[in-house]
Amino acid sequence: MSDHVYKKVEITGSSSVDMEDAIKNAVNKCSSTIKNMDWFEVMDTRGHIKDGKVAHWQVTLKIGFRLD
Repeated sequence: MSDHVYKKVEITGSSSVDMEDAIKNAVNKCSSTIKNMDWFEVMDTRGHIKDGKVAHWQVTLKIGFRLD
């Protein structure tokens, strides 16, 4: 197994459905420009409340990817 060097970027995904969908939206969008993604960390979760109900989710992630 060879040694790897990683870099992390911080992004925020959003969704009106749920937290998992916000994470998937962020990872999917990030994968269009960043290659060799290996992992993510959830750093922060926020939501918007409207009429006493959760209306929107925002999830901030750190995405780790291998440098070539």
